[in-house]
Amino acid sequence: MAVSLAPAALERVRRYLVETPDALGLRFGVKRTGCSGWQYVADLAKETGRGDRIFLQDDVRIYVDEASLPVVDGTEIDLVRQKLGEQFVFRNPNVRAECGCGESFTTDDRE
Repeated sequence: MAVSLAPAALERVRRYLVETPDALGLRFGVKRTGCSGWQYVADLAKETGRGDRIFLQDDVRIYVDEASLPVVDGTEIDLVRQKLGEQFVFRNPNVRAECGCGESFTTDDRE
């Protein structure tokens, strides 16, 4: 499997990369936090980390660290525009439950 970008997210990431020429691509992963266990982390990748898995979609590289990959494998990142703003949304087939505030999620009913 892989991590992928929907067309709107791909275009937005391309714009971020043009604005930040020293960035290598998108870094995507998770960290432990919140009431459900995991929270997404997305930023521009400035370097390749040891154990990074790199997914190439058109001309955009997506960097995922080896610890995050089992949690985010198969995720599609999209960009949703609402009224005056926009936000990234994550369609992760591994999610089993989300906290009420939407800040964190779990991939296993036992977590």
